Amino acid sequence: MIEYSKSALFTDLYQLTMAYGYWKAKLHTHQAAFHLFFRKNPFNGGYAVAAGLENALEYLTNFHFSADDLDYLSTICGNDERPLFSREFLDYLGELRFDCDVDAIPEGTPVFAHEPLLRVTGNIIPCQLVETALLNIINFQTLIATKAARVCESARGENVIEFGARRAQGPDGALSASRAAYIGGCAATSNVLAGRVLDIPVKGTHAHSWVMMFDDELESFKAYAKAMPNNCVFLVDTYDTLEGVRHAAQVGTWLRCLGFRLAGIRLDSGDLAYLSIEARKILDANGLHQTPILASNDLDEYTVESLKLQGAPIAVWGVGTRLVTGGDQSALGGVYKVSATRAPLPNGDGFGEWRSRIKISDDLVKISTPGIQGVRRFYESDDANALAIADAIYDIHDETLDWTNGCTVVDPSDPTRRKNVASSTRSEDLLVPVLRDGKEVYQSPALKDIRDFATQQRARLHPAIRRFVNPHRYPAGLEQSLHERKMQMVLDAKARE
Repeated sequence: MIEYSKSALFTDLYQLTMAYGYWKAKLHTHQAAFHLFFRKNPFNGGYAVAAGLENALEYLTNFHFSADDLDYLSTICGNDERPLFSREFLDYLGELRFDCDVDAIPEGTPVFAHEPLLRVTGNIIPCQLVETALLNIINFQTLIATKAARVCESARGENVIEFGARRAQGPDGALSASRAAYIGGCAATSNVLAGRVLDIPVKGTHAHSWVMMFDDELESFKAYAKAMPNNCVFLVDTYDTLEGVRHAAQVGTWLRCLGFRLAGIRLDSGDLAYLSIEARKILDANGLHQTPILASNDLDEYTVESLKLQGAPIAVWGVGTRLVTGGDQSALGGVYKVSATRAPLPNGDGFGEWRSRIKISDDLVKISTPGIQGVRRFYESDDANALAIADAIYDIHDETLDWTNGCTVVDPSDPTRRKNVASSTRSEDLLVPVLRDGKEVYQSPALKDIRDFATQQRARLHPAIRRFVNPHRYPAGLEQSLHERKMQMVLDAKARE
């Protein structure tokens, strides 16, 4: 199997045909600025959690076309059955490397619609060719990290274990989902490969097949306890759930006499609220007060929240299908749009000025933002844990911009929604340099540190923004002068029609 991180062929054909067009039109020496963003917060929620940057950097720093890649491209034909790409262009691709600049919002940061998660600037061809891979990596991991954050929010501090490998979209999808779910707050994964490759804690129980290999459920629990007395979490719903809990309690009492403890029981079907309450009574009656109840069975943030409200004494949540697939939303819908270009100077000594570019649409939310963009986040005070109060997307080359005068943030999807930020408000820029001329200038943190950072940063969002139903709309939008320039460009474009 060819690893996506090792092949520049992980792209859509139209990226290559555009690259060939740029090359034929002698535009391949021009530069462009692209921004990767999404237009709507996922899950009808109030935020998303940025994820996937480390894998994106791995792809970019390994970007090249091998001899085998070029041989394959030489076999692709147009509708006249002649080769689509010339040999000279393929030779050009053979020498091509990703030598562009990339700025990104660090993984784990809460982000909002229209904000660039990545800014890619440099030669138009490599900038264009990496679109597909960047969207694939960032879109998926951001989606899953966000879903995990929501599930963990609903669990109110109790452990959530990612159980989704068997339901994920292929082995790569399973590994990426485990990584993103951990960033989003999951405490562990059942995916052993993710444990080895990503150093995520691994947890698991047993399946119904273990119980069904024996003539008696109690016998199966005893055999499991003898094999692994230090790792007993019994799945109790193979036949009769509450009878299964009683059998687990018997074995748990026996383990206690041997100096071990029953690590837990798992409920995987039925009325989880009722069964967990009754199971807790049985365990407590047998002196197993410290034995936690784990629940699984197609859980998501809404189910977990409902069970909590019903008083279900569940301490650990195993979440699989609806986490690693995105559940009620299968894709983030992120896009990658060019927003500025510049041509080389005639004497070959550098480049001319950046020219803003804009995509027009009858749908307001789909009109792209021009310029080379940054994101500035404002906080309610100078305290290290102060709540975030607004984000402004701005043009980093706007020399007229004076933050000391404060700013007005304009919602791109509804320009009547505005947030005025005072001049004294503490702020920070979210995009940081990660690649310069294709070389890494950023050290990706350890995955556990990203997870801790994500948890800390979500706590800086007002609880109303983090709620699941009708969340408060966080003020994230265009700095007013950028909004006005965008609107003027729209009017100018329409006047030319």
